Formats: sequence, C-alpha cells, structure tokens
Amino acid sequence: MASVNECWGIELGASAIKALKLGLKPDGSVEVLDFALIPHKKVLSTPDLDADDAMRVAIGQLVSQYDLESAPIAISVPGHQAFARFAKLPPVEPKKVAGLVQYEAVQQIPFPLDEVEWDFQTFMSPDSPEVEVGIFAITKQRIERELSLFRDVGLSPDAINIAPVSAYNAMAYDLQFTEKTPGTVIMDVGTTSTDLIIADAGRVWMRTFPIGGHHFTEALVDKFKLTYAKAERLKREAERSKHSRHVFQAMKGVFADLAQETQRSIGYHNSLHPDANLSRVVGIGSTFRLPGLRRFLKQQLQLDVYRMDDFKRLTLDGPRAGEFGALALEMSVAYGLALQGLGMPTIDANLMPVGIVREGMWGRKVKWFGMAAGLSVAASAAMFINWAIDNAAVSNNRKPVSIQNVVNQANSLKSEATEAGVIGQAEADTVAQSLIQLPEGRELMSYVVKDLGEIVAWSNNQVPTWQGAHGNGPAHAFDVMSYTMTYTNPASGEEGGDFGGGGRAPRFGGGEDPYPDKPKIDVVLEVETLQPDARPFMLGTVLPWLQASAEREGVPYVIIDTEQLNYQQVAAGARNNGDRRMPQGGRETSTYSEFSEGGDIGGDIGGGGGHGRPAPGGREFDERGGDRNTGSRQVQFTAGSLDQMAPLPIPEQPAFDRDPSRFVIRWTLAVVPPDERKSDDQSATDDGGIE
Repeated sequence: MASVNECWGIELGASAIKALKLGLKPDGSVEVLDFALIPHKKVLSTPDLDADDAMRVAIGQLVSQYDLESAPIAISVPGHQAFARFAKLPPVEPKKVAGLVQYEAVQQIPFPLDEVEWDFQTFMSPDSPEVEVGIFAITKQRIERELSLFRDVGLSPDAINIAPVSAYNAMAYDLQFTEKTPGTVIMDVGTTSTDLIIADAGRVWMRTFPIGGHHFTEALVDKFKLTYAKAERLKREAERSKHSRHVFQAMKGVFADLAQETQRSIGYHNSLHPDANLSRVVGIGSTFRLPGLRRFLKQQLQLDVYRMDDFKRLTLDGPRAGEFGALALEMSVAYGLALQGLGMPTIDANLMPVGIVREGMWGRKVKWFGMAAGLSVAASAAMFINWAIDNAAVSNNRKPVSIQNVVNQANSLKSEATEAGVIGQAEADTVAQSLIQLPEGRELMSYVVKDLGEIVAWSNNQVPTWQGAHGNGPAHAFDVMSYTMTYTNPASGEEGGDFGGGGRAPRFGGGEDPYPDKPKIDVVLEVETLQPDARPFMLGTVLPWLQASAEREGVPYVIIDTEQLNYQQVAAGARNNGDRRMPQGGRETSTYSEFSEGGDIGGDIGGGGGHGRPAPGGREFDERGGDRNTGSRQVQFTAGSLDQMAPLPIPEQPAFDRDPSRFVIRWTLAVVPPDERKSDDQSATDDGGIE
C-alpha cells in the first residue's frame, strides 16, 4: 500500500469495532487524529446470533458518526479465519527467494493458491545465513465477505491484513523492536481466540488457538445456568461482585487451558529456535482485563507479564485524551493497520486482491485524465505547426547538384557489380561450413562434467538425513551409469556431436524456450540407486541442485528448464550386467512429473512425462513431519502442528534388501553471455506475476 499522510485502521472485532485514524507528522512521527469504539449489542459469539447482520449494524453506526471517506482504510481479518505459516529456506541468492516461497506456499497453505490471496515476509539475521519466511493467506471467499460489509455503506478499503500481523506491527513500532530487543511474547486474547506472536532476534513466529473471552463466558453459563448475556455481564463485573470467589473458581479451568496452550506454543517455538531467549509477555486485547490473569500467567510461564495499558509513542491531547488512554488494550490491531496505511509497517503484507487495488488506483487517477488530455492536444497542435513551418522552409530550398551526382554514380556501380556476379545470391558450401563449426562448443564439456561431479557430491551429503527418516541404504547416493551431452546451435542450423556416450538427448520442450536463438546443451544423466524410497530421494537431490545453480557467475551457460525437469524411471538391469545403458525396447517405463497435484509425490503418470509444479531452487527436502496423502515422502512441520514434534520411529529396512532403481534425468543448458541473461523482474512480468 502506497504511503499517505493519514489512514483509518479498522478492526472488525467480535465484541466491538475498533477504529483509529493516524496522521503522519513532518518529523516522521504519528499522531492520533480520531478514534472510535462501536460495541456490538451482543458479542458475535452469542448463540443463534446472525454475526453478519450485527456487523453491518455496527459498521453503519461507525459510518454515520465518523468521516471515513477522507482517508484510505485498512481492515483486518481475525487470526483464526486466516493462515500464518513459517518455514526456513536454504541459503540462496536474494533473487531466488521468491521462487522458493512460491513452493513453500503450495506446501503450507491448505487450499489451492487460486482460492486464496497471500503474501509473505522474509526474516534474516546478520548472525545467521538462514532465511526464514512468514506466509500469510486468506481465502478469497472470506475477503469478499469482509469487502461486501463495506460496500453496503459505500466504502472500499485499500488494504487487508490478518489481526496478529497488525498487532505485531503496532507493538514493534510502539516498543521499538530491534534485533537486540529481549525476546517478547505478545498475547492478544480476543473474544473467540488468542493470537500468540513471538518476536526474538529479528524473527517473528505466530500461532492462533481457540481460547478467548467467549470460553470464560461459557464456563459461567455452565456453572451458574445463566443466559449468555447475563454470564457475559457477570464476567465483566466479576471483580466487583460479592460472589467473585465463586466466579473465578468457575473460570479456573479456562485459565489453566489458556496457560497450557501458551506453554505448548512457546515450547514448540523453542524447539524450532533453540537459541531463542524469551523473557517477557506483553498482553493486549479486552479479555486481558480479567483480574488475576496476569498473575496466573506469570506463575505458570515463569516470565514477566505486562499489560499494554498505554502506548509509548502514541498520545492524544484534548478532552478525549483520557478516553483514548483507557482503550489502549483494544486498539493495538487498529494501531498496526493505520501504520500500514501510512507506509510504516514492520511486516508489509497486503492481502487485498490485486484487481481491486488496481481499480482503486485507476479511480484516483481518472480526475487527472481530462487535464492531461487537454495538455496533450495543445502540445500536439504546437508540434504540428512547427513541423509545417519547417517542412515549407525545406521544400523551398533547391537540392544541391553535387548530391544528385553522387547518387547517380552509386547506382551505376551497383549495376556493374550485379552484372559481374559480385553481389546477389550465392550458393553456400555447407560441407565447409559444417567442418568449420565442428569443434564449436567443445570447451563447454569441462563445465558440464564439473557440474555432474558437484551433483554427485551434493547428493551424497543428503544421504545421512534421508536414511535417518526412511531406513538404511548405501553411503553413496547413486551410481552414474552413463551421461550424454548434445550441443546444438540454432544460428547455424546444424547439430554438434555428442560429448558423452549413450544416445542423443531430446530437444528442449514442455514450455517456452527463453533463449531460442542461443546454443543449447542437452544433458541426459542415467543413474541407479539402492536408497530407500528411491523416487522421492531422487527428486530431492538432483533437482534442487540444478534449481539452486541455474545461473552462476563464471559459468558460461544457464539451466533453463528446471521447472519442467524430466525424470524417467526405467527397469534396472542385473547388478553385474555388463551393459548398464537404457533398454531400447520392450522395457518397463514410468515417466512422471517432479510433483503431483497438491505437492505430494504420487503414483506414476503415464503418457510421456507431463510436467508438474516447480520445485524450489536449492531446497533440501527436510524430512521432519508426518506422511502426506500418497507415497512415503514426508514434509516439513508447519507452524502450529505441535503433535508432530515426536513422530513414531520408522522401522529400519534390512540393509540393501531391495532391487536397484534406475532413473534417466534430462535437462537443458543455454549458452548465454552474462549481459544477455534475463532478469528476475522480466521473468515475473512475463509470467503474469504481481508487480
């Protein structure tokens, strides 16, 4: 979202709508311009209540009392209705991060990407080469529901974010988080859920779990047999009630559940980041007003617990100063949303559909088109008048005789040359041309052979991790049975010879060639492996190395088809058979894409090797999670999947008690000088990506 001078941040909460309008001061700080708290007549978690109708009533009340049309609007979606996932990326060049994140999004978001709006933020520490990424997503259906509430009152928001991200942005700005800030746990205890955000050493991790003020109210309903509305009122007045001891005794179980779930979340975070040093908890949200909650959490978590009763960098002067100061606990999410509208977020994730953002930008520019059109007409008229004057002046001048003499002499010489056969069409000597071009590209062989050696070495390094999760096997990744390198040059129309033995590789296909006019090297690698779960093992070795090494300094070519790499499994011959090449006829063959639908490695796909979703560049397949739909491949933990911290042990296979598996892997290299290689910006635009 572009930077502006003022913005409304609006949180559509379950107990109330919280709105905060911030302005940007000349010195770069922010000031409160207006604020509002519109409580619902009944909290939206009340049984049998139409939450959408109640929200429309509250939004209508907000619009009738405050001017929301004079500034951009940023709104939030509750954390339990969105997705926040976190993953570690291997050390790669910055320009390759987007490709890795695309792959992680497919794995982490439990919906097809065309059904969600998503964005991401990377977190890097100068003390570590690792790159962590946070992926944030909301279903398009949910976004449309939120936008329709505002369309009904004639408003169109400019940005959408999830509540825990906005809460973190507010605390990071107000408490001035840096990499040196003590590890902080931000607890936003809302009506129906709690958002837990952990900030430590420049990294962020968050999780939402379904415990909030509603569950305290339900405990009172069950204990005292009250209506929901009366139990809600009793909860809010518990400290002043003469039955306060019985009230807190009834809610004791919910207190314990909240503390236990917080402990589990912190423990899981610490298992991912053993170097984390968490020292304090900062509580926000109206439910954090419950008496005794701070003391109870401090005892259970063994951390200092603070409540955000006032903001450090945000104040309001005037008669409403006291009212605003009393609302600090409720205003954190709106605070973060307004900061995002001002262009000052720590995590800049806007989940507004791109089409709607462009429509808004177009609408704001339309009023300038009339003026621009008028200026264009005036400028065109002036240019035409100048041209007419200059043309008349030139036409009146006589052509010099010397120029015509030179033209006549040139035409005469051309005619003589044509008659003598000096110029015109001539028949080329293709045999001589082929002999001259025969050695072309031979110097590239050493680079390709070096790459093959690095692929084998990198794959061997993955063996211990793979066997730790899948069973025993040999210490080396695979045996290289043969390799073929075929050089072709489209400019000459002739194919070069094979650099290695074993047949000719197919030309580049399955997608648009980004360098159709450049020489190509088609590489075919045939390997045989005894590793357990051979098929996913092969997908996790050769392909990631090729993607991470697609473009390197000092290497005269780029790898252009890693997104469509062709793996082919063929029947392996006897272990001691002298001829280890591919069978040429009557063989049992299965051709399959790198990744089947949904990101898992599925069964064989017949029909000649269709291509699936791209794998990440240089990503090591970290086998730490549970099984997916098919096959034996395991995937990374996702944030919040605490039950996977202690997976069942995998029974060991008897060593080498399996038949070898043979694979044929093909890829294409384009010989492109460094200054002619396409940039990532060009690729993103060509692919129709979000600019």
